[in-house]
Amino acid sequence: MVHFPPIPMGLFLLLFLIKIFCGPDLLPSSIAIPSRKSSWWRMNHLGTNLAEDSCFIKYQHERDVGYFTTVDFPEEAVLKNSNGPVTGDPVIDIGNASHEKGLFSRNQRPESVETAVVHQDEKDDFPEGGLRAWSVVLGAFCGSFSVFGIINSTAVLLDYLQHNQLKDSSPSSLGWIFGTALFLTFFCGAPVGPIFDAYGPRALIFAGSVLLLASMFLLGLCTRGSERRLIFHAYTNMAVEYWHFFLVYSVMNGLGGCLIVTPVTASIGHFFLVKRGNATGISMTAGSLGGIIFPLMLQKLFPTVGFAWATRILGFMLVFLLVLANLLIRSRLPRKKLVSLKEVTPDLTLFKELPFFFVTLGIFLMEWGIFVPLTYITSYASLHGHSTEFSYQILAYLNAGSFFGRLLAGIVSDMVGRINTLIVSIAFCVATCFGVWLPAGDSTPMIVVFAVIFGFVSGSNLSLSPVCVGQMCKTENYGRYFATCWMVVAFGTLTGLPIAGEILTANGGSYDGLIIFAGLAYAAALLCLVAARVLRVGWKINVVY
Repeated sequence: MVHFPPIPMGLFLLLFLIKIFCGPDLLPSSIAIPSRKSSWWRMNHLGTNLAEDSCFIKYQHERDVGYFTTVDFPEEAVLKNSNGPVTGDPVIDIGNASHEKGLFSRNQRPESVETAVVHQDEKDDFPEGGLRAWSVVLGAFCGSFSVFGIINSTAVLLDYLQHNQLKDSSPSSLGWIFGTALFLTFFCGAPVGPIFDAYGPRALIFAGSVLLLASMFLLGLCTRGSERRLIFHAYTNMAVEYWHFFLVYSVMNGLGGCLIVTPVTASIGHFFLVKRGNATGISMTAGSLGGIIFPLMLQKLFPTVGFAWATRILGFMLVFLLVLANLLIRSRLPRKKLVSLKEVTPDLTLFKELPFFFVTLGIFLMEWGIFVPLTYITSYASLHGHSTEFSYQILAYLNAGSFFGRLLAGIVSDMVGRINTLIVSIAFCVATCFGVWLPAGDSTPMIVVFAVIFGFVSGSNLSLSPVCVGQMCKTENYGRYFATCWMVVAFGTLTGLPIAGEILTANGGSYDGLIIFAGLAYAAALLCLVAARVLRVGWKINVVY
């Protein structure tokens, strides 16, 4: 009997219920600014039309943030709430004088200081909470649990297959199976994004659910050539064995995941702006929980019921999760009409915007870095003399750290900025790869420390990436930006694991080269994201972006 821990799902449900009944507070009609030392940033480096000595002033009351510009203000001033456009209503009463520039009401509050200037025309009111909005987050949680739970269990599947059904395959060949699945999951977001904008999430998620479930139930039919069954007959034992997995896992799982991931991510953006990082982070913690539960479950099931029934039991779990995802996920913004086939293709002209170009390149390189530990940590532990049980458990440790990292990153990113948070997390990923994993060797404590710390600091990598892309555009254009970005990022997921496998083979099974590859990929990603930030907001480290 396999027992599943109730705490992770119970923790989410508790958060879910709290969020339902705790909507954003109303902004008070006025807030006193006690001193001229209130938080402010100079804005002239953003290329705005403000006077050179103008200041961009920020006030904060609980979760409500407003902004205005002024050259000077006295020790005591009163900031008035404005529900109008960015300019037009007086925002500061100073005797008989008033200033009118730059106040954003609570629902107009931009994602960052920089986007306050760039996207002043974002006029839509986002719910930022309530039953409907948090129901979408719960549905996204279930969808992410299904797709990313399997992705985060890749290391267990790879370790099992390389010792059983695919034991004659090279590390690079195995890398193509899992790399292709990741590639299709992200690459096919290019046409899915605009289709979501035009028709909403329902049909996409249903089709993705059918493919993902079919993949899980057919995976048990993937056998050695000497045990040919029903489908995918081929001429050699190796061909039957390999192409079973390639077609069932790489193609069907990858396409199904793609049809679920894009609408799951984009739907949250329809209901949240100020709290988008927090809401997305909550939904993406599901992937970490799946990465804890699925490996521990497979650890018990593989030796007791075999590979076929282990994957079928996994499929039955996905049925429950995907039914909830189909029922709860919906869109809110008006649908866009697809005029031509061109509208479902990536818009490469978007890369003329250098910040978007560097963000995309940074996420591409980050994908090279993150999936190496996620995929090879289990086989690394096995190679260094640890038991199968420990090798599977180490992946659960990594995903446990990732759960808390994703949750915390979502909360922190809404306060200090999404790009800022991602930059810091990637810097720590570089440090853990070179400072902990590379010298770990056979040390059990070092491997555990690496798994937990890397899981925690890398937790924001996947959850904040789509939110960072959202800072490059207005909400109604998010589908196209998301699709264009992930068309490029997908090639990182396609090539990263085969490259890592070739490095492993070239080094005679030593993992040092593979670890260095992951660390260098993260370092390059860090440089790209810093470049994107500098292009948008300059070198000021205290700018929320």
